[in-house]
Amino acid sequence: MRWIRAAGRGLLVLAVVLAGYGASGAQAQGGLRGRGPLTLATAGDLTGYLGPLLEGWNRAHPGERVTLVELPDSADETRAQMITDLRAGDRGRFDVLNIDVTWTSEFAAAGWVRPLPRNRFPLGSFLRPVVDTATYDGRLYAVPYVTNAGLLLYRKDVLDEEGVPPPRTWAELERYARTIAPEHGLDGYAGQFLPYEGLTVNAAEAVYSAGGTILGDEGERVTVGSAAREGIGFLARGVRDGWIPREALEYKEEESKRAFQDGRLLFLRNWPYAYVGASAPGSAVAGKIGAVPLPGPDGPGTSVLGGSNLAVSAHAEHPDTAARLITYLTSERVQRQVLTRGALPPVRADLYRDPDLIREFPYLPTLRRSVLAAAPRPESPRYDQVSMVVQAVVHDALTGHSTPEAAVRRLTRELADISRRG
Repeated sequence: MRWIRAAGRGLLVLAVVLAGYGASGAQAQGGLRGRGPLTLATAGDLTGYLGPLLEGWNRAHPGERVTLVELPDSADETRAQMITDLRAGDRGRFDVLNIDVTWTSEFAAAGWVRPLPRNRFPLGSFLRPVVDTATYDGRLYAVPYVTNAGLLLYRKDVLDEEGVPPPRTWAELERYARTIAPEHGLDGYAGQFLPYEGLTVNAAEAVYSAGGTILGDEGERVTVGSAAREGIGFLARGVRDGWIPREALEYKEEESKRAFQDGRLLFLRNWPYAYVGASAPGSAVAGKIGAVPLPGPDGPGTSVLGGSNLAVSAHAEHPDTAARLITYLTSERVQRQVLTRGALPPVRADLYRDPDLIREFPYLPTLRRSVLAAAPRPESPRYDQVSMVVQAVVHDALTGHSTPEAAVRRLTRELADISRRG
């Protein structure tokens, strides 16, 4: 989950010093009062796109300048620093947070971020599923900023030479990875299988694509079933039979992208930023790749919905400025730059139909379909615990330390324990 790096670029996380609702009356009326300078923190802006966007804001709002603070690349470290700051109350530095979409429930349930008035933001202009990631218990606690969905990248030159279309099903993916890839000196398929957040994403996509779920009722009900066994079994079989290389057990987003753009893989599951990197000058596969939705057992599968949301700290000081900054960052003009300068998928629906953008980013129509069909990661106020369990259990299955059947039993048991403790 590294936002700027994958999305994914893993995870963009902003924290903006805003201002809190001064009076209870302002909150009751859905208003945001208070203007002044902001502090915005982001996890590793590796593309350097955010600074120029904020310079535009600062020139237009000299009395409400935004200071950029960069947090670590790692999503886990970024989350930990955010939580430390939020728990500091009035002594904290961060007041608006661009949080990973999976953190909305946790931060809202803990009282770290405040509800926002829906009428302040252009929610109707966003891709439909992204708005759901910003709500908890029926209320808006954040505003979508960047979205994401996994894609299957493939070597178009190789499949064209073989006279076969890109795979739509797991069976086709497995067959091509087992037969065509070795004939061309390639490994078959990889995703992000190191035990970190990326493995949670890959595992959830396999389960969802098989028609299953993991949690229901905002984390209060465990729904793991036979589809989980099928999804985990598909990945475990790939490692066992060799069409998923064992090196992929150490891959995060960047490592897997590098393997694909260096010309070592036939297929790769990754976020759209990997398409951009693999198409850039200097890539061994530039001009030779395509992108399609992730395959499933009987046809197109289901991606996990990625991205980040802008939320306001419960201890912010300038909430009106914060709301206007969020509106600025989600405007059509700025969202276009989020894509063109940052290679990050925007939340504005109209941009996915823009002919000029499609010429520059040919994967946009595919990405739009994937986002609209995507599902969120398991929603829970204790998401960090849920994700750690999924990572540990699935990694044991991939390495052969447990069977898919045993993995499902253990997953059910440990997730139920988390729900009970909650």
